[in-house]
Amino acid sequence: MSVQRRRGQKARIWKTKTITDRRGNQVLLADGDGPHEVRAAFIPQRSSKAEVPGQQQINIVRMLVDPALNDVTLWSRVEFDGKQWDIVSPPAYHHGSRRTRHWSIDIRERP
Repeated sequence: MSVQRRRGQKARIWKTKTITDRRGNQVLLADGDGPHEVRAAFIPQRSSKAEVPGQQQINIVRMLVDPALNDVTLWSRVEFDGKQWDIVSPPAYHHGSRRTRHWSIDIRERP
């Protein structure tokens, strides 16, 4: 595990679970049973600051986490820096040496 992820910042992730709704459809949603504490490195990707009242501010951050993390999809949620974040792109697994392999997840701050 890299130094950034080992000593990185704490985040809480709600993993994804599948349930069956009343119509019999399989539905994915963030698991409400409880968040999982992880340490991660955060890299700012892009942001759009609101200049006029009523405009939306968009912050996108890339989160690098341990390769042992599973069941995280686009329907998962992240809490980081006291704010709620949505996952905006499917998690990408980067396989390298034991010390460098990781998941990278792009997250967007919720308005």
